[in-house]
Amino acid sequence: MSTLPLIDPATATGKTADLLAAVQRGLGVTPNMTRAMANAPALLDGYLALSGALAKGSLKAATRERLALAVAQDNACDYCLSAHSYLAEHAAKLSADDIAAARKGDNDDPKIAALLTFAVAVNTARGSVTAHDLDLVRAAGASDEEIAEVIGHVALNVLTNYFNKAAAVDIDFPVVTA
Repeated sequence: MSTLPLIDPATATGKTADLLAAVQRGLGVTPNMTRAMANAPALLDGYLALSGALAKGSLKAATRERLALAVAQDNACDYCLSAHSYLAEHAAKLSADDIAAARKGDNDDPKIAALLTFAVAVNTARGSVTAHDLDLVRAAGASDEEIAEVIGHVALNVLTNYFNKAAAVDIDFPVVTA
């Protein structure tokens, strides 16, 4: 059971109502994570802003979902594994095998595999990656823009992983566990 109340979009007011309405418009649903984040409109606004900005970056939606899965698995966040498994399948059209591989930080495409490996290294090392980590992802063809975006996606996913775990947000997607 969530340790923070889930804000009801129907009774929310002001900035909170506007943010939850934006989530509903964008996704067609208002997930429990955003309803819990709405306890702090500044947090929900910041999350939505960073997520929206990164969605306009150079990484394709399928790669972004793979990154989210790899980081969620590394952080053992069942909420994010559940949400991103669902989104990976239904929005990014990834197969069950692609989803399973992403959770392991792997992919048949060497560049995507290197991006996932790098993301897990960033997450595991809390940002203190080595020159070797950077050499490997660059050798696979990643640009500096892609490397920077991967770091941004790790940060975004650490935010949601830690938030969902700390707030014990009830999973409202088909449940997937680490």
